[in-house]
Amino acid sequence: MLLLWHSSVTAQRYFPPAGHWEKKSPESLGVNATKLSEAVRFAQEKESSADRNLKIAHYESAFGREPFGYPVGPMKNRGEATGLVIYKGYVVAEWGDPQRVDLTFSVAKSILSTTVGLAFDRGLIADIHQPVYTQMAPIIPYQPERMSINKADHLLEEDVFELFPGDHNRKITWDHLLRQTSDWEGSLWGKPDWADRPRGNASTWRSRERFEPGTHYTYNDTRVNVLALAALNIWRKPLPQVLREELMDPIGASPTWRWTGYENSFVVLDGQIVQSVSGGSHWGGGLFINAYDQARFGYLTLAEGEWQGRQVISKEWLAMAKTPTPVQPNYGFMNFFLNTDKKEIPSAPEEAFFHLGAGVNIIYVDPVHDLMIVSRWIDNAAKAELIAKVLESLPK
Repeated sequence: MLLLWHSSVTAQRYFPPAGHWEKKSPESLGVNATKLSEAVRFAQEKESSADRNLKIAHYESAFGREPFGYPVGPMKNRGEATGLVIYKGYVVAEWGDPQRVDLTFSVAKSILSTTVGLAFDRGLIADIHQPVYTQMAPIIPYQPERMSINKADHLLEEDVFELFPGDHNRKITWDHLLRQTSDWEGSLWGKPDWADRPRGNASTWRSRERFEPGTHYTYNDTRVNVLALAALNIWRKPLPQVLREELMDPIGASPTWRWTGYENSFVVLDGQIVQSVSGGSHWGGGLFINAYDQARFGYLTLAEGEWQGRQVISKEWLAMAKTPTPVQPNYGFMNFFLNTDKKEIPSAPEEAFFHLGAGVNIIYVDPVHDLMIVSRWIDNAAKAELIAKVLESLPK
């Protein structure tokens, strides 16, 4: 019966046209307006205590104290606590400035994995369990400073690099990268894999034994950027262009979002200078976007990839994205966080999932209640309680 109910809801679903999202009063949809207002007030009161200057916030966090932890991509001062509650397709509450464009940190990982899904849907990736190296050409970095060097002094230096060198890296599949279980070894854009959230004694960071791909989960932005560069090579055009043409324009997103990489993450691809984007803002860069556009992406995943009669991203891909990773059951494809066994959000149904980034930026997606919550710049410890408060306001 649950599947039939979802099917019926999808068939009658409201899809917001570009530039507008219809608002309804909570009471008109049976929502307790008082309790919903209390939830909104809670989100505002629990704004992150981190500095709104994100450069200062970076250097005051553990990220700024990592080896090679300095930002290499653009950053932007953030706004106030902001959010939306969308119930049965309509906006029933908003706070802060939902039109403001801010970094969304690792919510960009959900965007990145979806560009891989779009490649899968179009047959550019036949099998996500295929080793990625089999589809990779040598990478030609764009290095204009090399144009003026004496080439005779650099005879032993390679002009290109392989993204998956060595026996270990050649075992890595698309699925391993998507689930952050690859244990990819190397350095990309000046950020060694071992320098991201290093653990244990520093003397072991570079020499530790590698885990067999697929057997160990590690949240690691260098490896996320490996996936972004691999996806760029599959599409053979900039990923922001892919995202705009294949997804954001079809769902009516605004023209204000931007997806960037680093100051040194440029390659020469088919005779063009192209920037490889980052899957987050750990070292700056990433996705600049407003709350309404975040909501459109989240709404697409709520509607199982369909938008106004068009299947933008396949149901097959989204089903895989929401399949628990065996060694990390609360994680699907990046950055689909799952509510497996209700461990992440005890008040929410197990079918709920959320796109999550630092800040905290969260897009909560609940197909059981036909509910979506976008919350930006809320304290991490408060996000589950915010969701509980909104759920408490819904009709029983």
